[in-house]
Order: sequence, then C-alpha cells, then structure tokens
Amino acid sequence: MVSALPTKPTPRVEPAKPWSAPAGSAAQIDADRWGPPHPRRRWFDTWDPHVRRAAKFLIVVLALTPLFALLARQFPQITFDPWIMLYGFLVLSSTIYAFILAYARYEDPAESRHSNHVAPLSFPPLAPVPTVSFLVAIKDERAVIERCVRSMVESDYPDLEVIVVDDASTDGTTEILRQLKTELDFTLIELEQNVGKKNALVKGAAVARGDVIGFTDSDCVLAPDALRRCVAALVSEADLGAVSGHARALNADSTLLTKIQDTWYEGSFRVVKAAEASVGSVTCVSGPLAVFRRDAIWNYLPAWANDRFLGGEFKFATDRQLTGYVLGQKWRGQALKKQYPDSPFVSEVDYPERKWRVGYVRSAKVWTVVPESTRAFFKQQVRWKKSFIRNVCFSGTFMWRRGLQPSILYYGHGLWVAAAPLMAIRHMVWAPISGLWLLTALYLAGIFLKGCAWAVAFAIDNPNSTRWRYRPLMGLISALCLSWLLPYSLLTIRRNIWSRSL
Repeated sequence: MVSALPTKPTPRVEPAKPWSAPAGSAAQIDADRWGPPHPRRRWFDTWDPHVRRAAKFLIVVLALTPLFALLARQFPQITFDPWIMLYGFLVLSSTIYAFILAYARYEDPAESRHSNHVAPLSFPPLAPVPTVSFLVAIKDERAVIERCVRSMVESDYPDLEVIVVDDASTDGTTEILRQLKTELDFTLIELEQNVGKKNALVKGAAVARGDVIGFTDSDCVLAPDALRRCVAALVSEADLGAVSGHARALNADSTLLTKIQDTWYEGSFRVVKAAEASVGSVTCVSGPLAVFRRDAIWNYLPAWANDRFLGGEFKFATDRQLTGYVLGQKWRGQALKKQYPDSPFVSEVDYPERKWRVGYVRSAKVWTVVPESTRAFFKQQVRWKKSFIRNVCFSGTFMWRRGLQPSILYYGHGLWVAAAPLMAIRHMVWAPISGLWLLTALYLAGIFLKGCAWAVAFAIDNPNSTRWRYRPLMGLISALCLSWLLPYSLLTIRRNIWSRSL
C-alpha cells in the first residue's frame, strides 16, 4: 500500500531504497560532494522559528562584515568617479543582499516545518500524492542516455509515469532506448523528423496525464528522492507553480575546468536561486530538474514551443522562457493563449491566470554533465547569453510588478550582466593603454575578493570538500572572458541550433 505524502514533509526524508552510481562512475555520491547534514543544523532546527530566523540573520550579517567594510570604504569615492564607483557599489551591495536572503531567509520547502508562508485560498491545493509525468527529450545521446533514463525510472515517487521522446536520433540512441524499454517501465515516443527540444517535450506533454509535469536533461542523473522532494514542495505550498532542483557537475573530477564549474553551479543554486526563492521569484527553473504544476504551464506550452524573437523562431531560452510564463502569466497569460486558441493545450482546459510563486528545493539533488573543453564551454555560454537576452525582453516587461525585492534581484542582475563588457573594456583595455595599471590591479583584486566570498560560502555548505579553492577562478573567468560573449551573442542571436554542446 502506498502512503500519502505529508502536507508538511519531515525535515529529513530518507530514500526508499539505497542508490549508487555504476562502479567507477563520476556520479558516485560521496561526502566530498554532498555530505550528510551537519549535526549543528539539526540542533539549530529545534529552535523557535522566529528565534532561529533572527539568529541566522545575525550570523550572516557578522559573516559579511568584511564586505560591509569594503562597501563603506567605497561609498565616499562615488563622487570622484560616479559611474564606475556606483557600478562597483551596486554589484557589491547586490552580492551582500543575495547572501543575506539565501542564508538568513531561505527555507527548503520540502524540508522545513517552520515556514511562515501561507498560500492564498484562491490557489487550489494538489492532491497529497498527485500523479507525476516525468519527461526528457533526446537527440543523439547514446553515451549518456541509459544512466539518465534509469535514474528517472528509479525515482522513488509512487505515482510516476516516465516519458522519453527520441527526437529523430541517428547515432544509435534509438536502439538503446528500445532495448531499455524491454527492461524498464517508461513510454517511448520516436519522432520521425527532428523538431527541436521544446517541440519534442511538448509532444511528450500531449500524452502526459500528470497533475505535475517534470523535465530533466538527457545528460543528467538524479538522486532517487529528488523528484519526490520537488513534488512535496508543490504539495505543501499551493501557490508554488514551479520548483527547481539543485544541480552539480556529474563529471566534476575530469578537468580543472569541470572542477571550477562545479563550484560555480553550487553557488548559482545555493545562493542565487535560494535568494530568488526566498521572495518567490526564481527566474530560471533549470533544465536538470524542473518541476511544474500542470495548471501553471499547460495553456502556454504552444507559445513556448513556437517562441519567436526578432522575427524568427527562437530555439534557446527553454528553461528561462517557460519559467517566465509561470512568473508573468498574471499579466501576459491572456495574450499568450490568444496566439494559439485552437491548440488542444488551450481549447480543452482554460486554467485561470495566477500570480504563482516559483521556488527552489535545495535537497533535490541532480548531477549534469558540464563541458570539459574550453571550446564546448564557450559555446554553452554563448547559448546561455542568448537565452538571457531573450528573457530580458520578455520577463523584463513585468518583473517590476512582482514586488520590490524580486525587482531588485532581477534588474540588478540584468544591469550587472549588461555592464560587465563595458567594465572589462575600461579596466582591461583602456586602463593599461592609458598607463593606469593600478586601476586594472584594483579591478582584478575586487573580482578576486568577491570570488573569495563565494568560496567561503561553498566551504560552509560543503565542509568535507576542498573544492572551494577553485571558486575564485570562476569569478576571474566570468569577468575576463565570459563578459565579452554578451555582444557576440547579441550579434549572432539568430543562429538557432539545438545541441547540448552549444
């Protein structure tokens, strides 16, 4: 007999059965990567929730004292070079603000029993154990697809259907999936013509029966309880329309670049997504594990699959754009539906437009393959920059309506990304040419200091790992290399090719 999921899950949910990656696989989960919860955290969780939140806030503020001191030192200098110093002041301020939200306010919705959030009565609650449809789209992934599908099917969620869409693979992936189908319980959809990732997923969604719809990427491996934890979050808070899991690098030990990316992923989820989740506005429910309520996305799948930008089809922004439809449907939903009135996704059931919250489940673990070569890494980053540009032009039109704190996080990040190329040119090109080497040195020192703050955060969350030392390198790579990709991505934004390596 299957027991119902509790309305408020217990703080620590053990997997229904032990799981381990294949022998010798980089997916082996060990204490160096995740580690068990620290004993102090369990003791801390027994405190009164109000006292616990106040204590967390005080501890975080004290830990950020060096950054506050640097901020105070910078403030008087704004008058001497207002635009440049103001940019540095705002970047440092937003970093401090994100850390405070992530560590003093964020609570994992799948674990916390002390949440102060109460969903409005206008949001219908999910059933205690809703049916879940879990989808993945695949194109020429013979090297990784078996472990991905196995981890999906072996999820310990009780009422689960797994749907695998083969988007006209030509490298033998189809034969591997057919063989797996004889062993594992999942639905296989074989497309005769390549339609692209979004269209492939929508074709899979058309046969999905779940009240919750989850997506993963074909190069990912999930912990057995990851999906269950995401569903528990949606069940416990009725106004959560979507949640993201927590991703790390599956191949972290392969190269120096993969180690650096692993620490970057940790901070991007643990700090950035946690900060956004604390105000209910995660702006990107990431592809490795993206879980949505059916009524939050169903009517918008045609618009998502056929997204157009600058006069042509736009195949990027898969994660960000679908998240944007959840965040902005209160203001943009009707217009999106009217574009496809005859689509079964729109005509059969018309779900009300709601101001959904979007969250993040830190305890839902998933591993994804990250680029091992510099060339593949930069191609991936170009794709992500294009997605950022597209999303700003959509979500940027309504995020201010979601409130002050979501606006600060969203537009502050947008300002930082947009201004980064200009700052890099000024400090790394103009300053040396002008003989202002001290200005260049100060710029690099500031980047390194900010990277150190992220490294400290990594070390706190991963006390058994020494990988924190790679995190400052990511800050330097981002400022010195990735910032230049934004103009290039804008100039080449019409080049639309779906490929995991791009």
